[in-house]
Amino acid sequence: MTDPRQARPGATSRATLGKAADENFPVAPFFLPRARRDDLMAVYGYARLVDDIGDGDLAPGGADARHLGVPPDAADDRLALLDAFEADLRRVFDSTPSHPLLRALQPTVRRCGLTPEPFLGLIAANRQDQLVGRYETYDDLLAYCELSANPVGRLVLGITGTATPERIRLSDGICTALQIVEHLQDVAEDLGRDRIYLPAEDLKRFHVTEDDLARPTAGASVRALIAFEADRARALLHAGVPLVGSVHGRLRLLLAGFTAGGLAALDAIADAGFDVLTGPPGPTKPSLMRRAGEVLLRARREG
Repeated sequence: MTDPRQARPGATSRATLGKAADENFPVAPFFLPRARRDDLMAVYGYARLVDDIGDGDLAPGGADARHLGVPPDAADDRLALLDAFEADLRRVFDSTPSHPLLRALQPTVRRCGLTPEPFLGLIAANRQDQLVGRYETYDDLLAYCELSANPVGRLVLGITGTATPERIRLSDGICTALQIVEHLQDVAEDLGRDRIYLPAEDLKRFHVTEDDLARPTAGASVRALIAFEADRARALLHAGVPLVGSVHGRLRLLLAGFTAGGLAALDAIADAGFDVLTGPPGPTKPSLMRRAGEVLLRARREG
């Protein structure tokens, strides 16, 4: 019998998985064993697909809706798609799912003993995106990140068999920071979806209006706001470095890469003068490598 993990993905699944190259950090780097890379890509495929459903960014042609059994007249209904996706996810744990990316996920779930909760959290975050477009306080945003980002880190710890309460706490901080960084990079894109992930209390503090965020370039008040939020994300990433030092070997390199990706993206935002409205500032490879080296050195000292 063919292992679904080894089955060749279809065109829509390849398009989803191909987005890994656009992330701030390497998702499944070459130095990991093939089986571990496959597991990470299976989880990435799931997380990317649920985000694409929530953002209305599925591959054209309606293949994903057909795989999920959603009729053509509801193929643009994001909540209906998320409901169908959740139903198919549950089949990962008790029968056979229909969507190719969920079929590819099933061997990873079984081999690593993953539970439904982190996967359901990501679906809940995307449901929230259909209903909530503004966040009043930083704590409100952190609660959203608990659903939208932290489950991914918990899944990585589950795949690698390294989950402990302390590592989960540190991972949550790193994942929240990575989500905040992505929000900063994508302010203009998110506003086009009628979403603002900058806390309203901070917009008020820096005298920034929604009209300011819609301009082609950032004024001084917007730049000051972005710098403030970037400092928050940077502090969370630095606080999470002990997670890197708590593991060894290739896993240490993997986690250092995740953390370094966030730091390198923050470097890019700073290099752009905190003007994120002209387009998402992305990390460069030299910056990523430099930051990874710094994270590894600090992890070794603190580990």
